[in-house]
Amino acid sequence: MIRIENLTKRYGKKYALNGISFEVSKGEIVGFLGPNGAGKSTTMNILTGYQSFTDGSVTVAGLDILDYPNQAKQNIGYLPEQPPLYLDMTVTEYLNFVYELKGCTLNRRKHIAEILQVVKLTDVRGRLIGNLSKGYRQRVGIGQALIGNPKVIILDEPTVGLDPRQVVEIRNLIRTLGLDHTVILSTHILSEVQAVCDRVIIINKGRIAADRRTEEIAAAVSGNRRLSVKICGPVKEVIASLRMLPGVLSAESIGNLDADSNSYVIESDNGIDIRKPLFRMLAANNWPMIGSEMAGANLEDVFLSLTEKIPDTRPSKKQRVNLLNDSR
Repeated sequence: MIRIENLTKRYGKKYALNGISFEVSKGEIVGFLGPNGAGKSTTMNILTGYQSFTDGSVTVAGLDILDYPNQAKQNIGYLPEQPPLYLDMTVTEYLNFVYELKGCTLNRRKHIAEILQVVKLTDVRGRLIGNLSKGYRQRVGIGQALIGNPKVIILDEPTVGLDPRQVVEIRNLIRTLGLDHTVILSTHILSEVQAVCDRVIIINKGRIAADRRTEEIAAAVSGNRRLSVKICGPVKEVIASLRMLPGVLSAESIGNLDADSNSYVIESDNGIDIRKPLFRMLAANNWPMIGSEMAGANLEDVFLSLTEKIPDTRPSKKQRVNLLNDSR
């Protein structure tokens, strides 16, 4: 669905991207990670057609972004970090506006009704966007990205600023989108990648540092003992009880994958096996545990380890002075 080959973006002698290559298949949800200045935003801007590049190629649904820019862009729905919303429009008015702006040819009434249902905005379709909560505004932003039923959805920091309940709702929505679309999720929230992404691409200093399945990359670096569990029970009470177990360093919910259970990641001190006390605590509270597996290293640790391994190939200050003198 997406193919990037030897993509390079150079500003003078500085490389924002230095020959990166990767592919994203149909139906994949891919997390695209990178520290500030890594080249993540540059890649997203090139992929969506907002920015040119120095060398390489980018194809979307088999269409080269340079040879067929308009056709390629029709296959992309984009939610920037700051959604381009008109606060004095109602939700329906805004989606109709985007429909016309994109030149969509699908049945207008049916198409917009389907989008409202998918992003769960049907009940607020007549309200002004300016009167909606940030979570609902994010849904409107995702809704505009779905206009035209593009094959690729690109989401840039979709949960920034949302409360925990809204975060879970948006994550569940992203999983739903992954059933019919290819999704690229650009984010700094690493637990979000663990919760919703099939695959992780980490970029650093303009180069790919890692490209693996989520479960594989989480086990790439040794660290504290981490346990992933599915528990049926009230989320707040479960988290509070998990954090009280001896040896537990942290416990957090990563969303509800099933109708009646939530997934949690528990991190404990090295050398401490919390499985037996965990079982006893859950049994005492009558909270069934329906799944359990070792989660490997913390993705934050993996991220830091992998990005620190990429050497900085930029010339030193002394070398830059010598280059400047040589050019004279």
